[in-house]
Amino acid sequence: MDEDVFKRAERFAESVFEGDSSGHDIYHTLRVHSLARSICAEEGGDEGTVRLAALLHDVDDPKLFGGEGYPNARRFMEGEELGRDTVERVVGIISQISFRGSGAAVPDSLEGKIVQDADRMDAIGAIGIARAFAYGGSRGRPMHVPGEPPREGMTEAEYRSSQGTTVNHFHEKLLKLKDLMNTGTARRMAEARHRYMAGFLEELMDEWDGKRRSPGRPVSVVRLEQKYYEYRR
Repeated sequence: MDEDVFKRAERFAESVFEGDSSGHDIYHTLRVHSLARSICAEEGGDEGTVRLAALLHDVDDPKLFGGEGYPNARRFMEGEELGRDTVERVVGIISQISFRGSGAAVPDSLEGKIVQDADRMDAIGAIGIARAFAYGGSRGRPMHVPGEPPREGMTEAEYRSSQGTTVNHFHEKLLKLKDLMNTGTARRMAEARHRYMAGFLEELMDEWDGKRRSPGRPVSVVRLEQKYYEYRR
């Protein structure tokens, strides 16, 4: 598949997500694309299919757009004259990767498993925390309501229509994702992100009533920037 196709797919996705503030913006798509390529390099599979499915995986997300049939993804691929087999293969992957409550689907191809793993990876760790609260805020959901338990065993319809709190969303979905990764590469990558997320929730609950006082002196912005740049090297 020509590299220009992926560039145009990226621009197409960017146009679809313009102005998004729910955590499903173009940067999410680009991270999933990058993660999927990394996993594919370790696990094998057809890289072109993985890349195209990753770039188009959210352009028909029912949480954002509703509807059925994946019209945006189909329109792009048909406009690129990619052929019926490619269109149906990529749409098949997109249709299988979403989390659906207790009935989470496992894609039937290695390429689908890789894209699903990459999408789930971007839902956990530091970026996953940020996206969870961005999405909850965009839908008017409360951060946390003490005494409101997470819902377990939800059907796909119940999961899609849930108006629960963002903290409960961690227990209903995000904390489960580490053990739902399909590939060994993704399972290894998910470990650190899962630990970070669990630690964040523990700290959040400790701070919830405004009583927690972290020990030690505050970390200055300068020192935080130093730690950031050391990490990025």
